[in-house]
Amino acid sequence: MCGVPASRWATVRNIAAYANRHALFSAGPLRRSLRRVKTLTESNQENIELTSADYERYSPPEQELIRQARAADRLAQKDTSFMGHPRGLLTLFNLELWERFSYLGFQAILALYLSAAVVNGGLGYETTTASSIVAAYGALLYLLSIGGAWIADRIIGTHKAVLWGGIIIAAGHICMGIPGHVGLTWAGLGFIIVGTGLLKPNVSTKVGELYSPTDHRRDAGFSIYYAGINIGAFLGPLVAGWLGQKINWHAGFSAAAIGMIIGVVLYSVQGRYLGGHESATRIRINFRPDKNFWYVVGLAAAVVVLAIIFAATSLVELDGFINAITALTIAVPAIYLVWMYRSPRVTNPERGNLLPYAFLLIALVMYNLTYFQTGNTLNFLALERTNNTLGSFHYPSTWYISLTAIVEIIMGPVLAWVWVKLGKRQPHVAAKVGLGTILGGFAFILIALGGLATPHGHLMSAMWMFGCYVFLGLGDLLVQTSGMSATTKLAPRAFASQTMAVWFAAMAMAQGVQAQIVKFFSYENIVAYFGIQGLVIIAYGLFLVALTPWMRKRMTNVA
Repeated sequence: MCGVPASRWATVRNIAAYANRHALFSAGPLRRSLRRVKTLTESNQENIELTSADYERYSPPEQELIRQARAADRLAQKDTSFMGHPRGLLTLFNLELWERFSYLGFQAILALYLSAAVVNGGLGYETTTASSIVAAYGALLYLLSIGGAWIADRIIGTHKAVLWGGIIIAAGHICMGIPGHVGLTWAGLGFIIVGTGLLKPNVSTKVGELYSPTDHRRDAGFSIYYAGINIGAFLGPLVAGWLGQKINWHAGFSAAAIGMIIGVVLYSVQGRYLGGHESATRIRINFRPDKNFWYVVGLAAAVVVLAIIFAATSLVELDGFINAITALTIAVPAIYLVWMYRSPRVTNPERGNLLPYAFLLIALVMYNLTYFQTGNTLNFLALERTNNTLGSFHYPSTWYISLTAIVEIIMGPVLAWVWVKLGKRQPHVAAKVGLGTILGGFAFILIALGGLATPHGHLMSAMWMFGCYVFLGLGDLLVQTSGMSATTKLAPRAFASQTMAVWFAAMAMAQGVQAQIVKFFSYENIVAYFGIQGLVIIAYGLFLVALTPWMRKRMTNVA
């Protein structure tokens, strides 16, 4: 078989036993996976053979494992049972729906909880301090995605990284849901940061694993996946926001915990429909802890221990800690891009994609300077300076956060249909991301105009806030779906999950920069605060759109 003597052929039973013995995955699921691809392999409908280098590198049982895993990936990519897309897309749709439910529901009330008076169940921080804490939390959350992607790429694969990430996030929300001890708040934030670092870059990579780089369903698939995100983003602030503001903060945090637990259970049950079998198999076979690996583990452990010591002894003031996070979030994406560019494992065509990709990352930072302020400055503005009434009904201020999701739920399928309809004639990714950035800037311009139009001492009309969130929703739909899809195409093969992590590291940079910008926020300078940011962001969006012809020439594998 394929040049291997018959005496060395591996049976299904032997392959399963080998996989189980070497902890690749359990024998039972492997046998089920082999049965799923039996028809495909017997009819020889796909080229699943290995290269000569693979024959030299791997033993016969390992070769057969890789062949079967490759066949399973081909089968997953050919599937059209979910609205013309692979069924695995539904699995990831469900996971991200509940993960976003928990994350956005939690974030909708986090800043309010931090700034609420102690007698009202909060921690009593100043508004600007609470805003900086939320931004720093978000920065660390996305920054750790680099570590999570490295773990997936080198040790456990994307499937287990996502699963364990979800479990750790759920543990964090459970801690936040328990009242009575401020230490549980910081422990909960820590768990959520670590868990999201594992889950977030890898779940997006798993969407990309369901499609070949040339599959025109790819952008539409990301739009459908993003619709699942937005259903969760819509429901989370409504449920957790209402519970937090009307009952107590910990009731809202408990709702987030329940949502994440549901997501983890669904992912565990439906995981067999996903792709990525070959990469996971190779990772587990090739993993050999060396000296550099233990250096990284030791460094990470030292950082954790020092952070615990500093937190316990207050050797570092909160403001100094936030400043350090800002500096780190600016340095890491730049250093990481240079490292990938100089890596000998990156080919010249892949290296040529990295410079235009950097312009997309800057656009992501610019856009998210607006979007991430929904969790702090816009949240406080809605609470204290906006007329939150509809007729005689007074609704929670956190409900505005659900508006972006409503826009994206409505427009996501429309946009997916448009991209499929246009096919190769659709706008280049640089034009899409540039337009999304411009819309984000206009969102802040609307708030500045609202502040200008509102007499001193009066509440701002809710229409200004509605308009802001509509523009943010449209911009987010363009920037995130197009950008994430482009990232999975532009990723050097040796840094597949980690390139996705750089995208999230740029989001961390936006949060890190924002942690400094929010210090200038006050209810008296609304016009200048939002207006200046809006104009700068619009200017960069226009620049990126103008750069589209150059980007089109430089970027390979991307339409």
